[in-house]
Amino acid sequence: VQLQGSGGGSVQAGGSLRLSCAASEGTFNTYSPAWFKQAAGKEREFVAALRRGAGRPTYTDSVKGRFTISRDNAKNTVYLQMNNLKPEDTAVYYCAAGLPIASSVTYARSYRHWGQGTQVTVSS
Repeated sequence: VQLQGSGGGSVQAGGSLRLSCAASEGTFNTYSPAWFKQAAGKEREFVAALRRGAGRPTYTDSVKGRFTISRDNAKNTVYLQMNNLKPEDTAVYYCAAGLPIASSVTYARSYRHWGQGTQVTVSS
């Protein structure tokens, strides 16, 4: 599965962006999608994920109440709606797809397929 992330940009604090990740094939719908971010000089870290089946979302604490992950199976696309953005959200955001077990959805190593990354910059 090839993933193509898009939707990044530069916004002021308090603004919103919606990231999209389009998959190359319909088997994407059998995977659990996720978003990670990597700020300059830092390791890649988990942002949000959707479980397969019931599609329950998981979020890192810093984005709860501000970000929403969703998917459109008909379009083989997963989204990350980001509201009330903060300067600390600045990073390259990567979409991913994999088959993590429940206890490992926040680990990058659980995901086999990755998009190329899209830059999000939030100014104060």
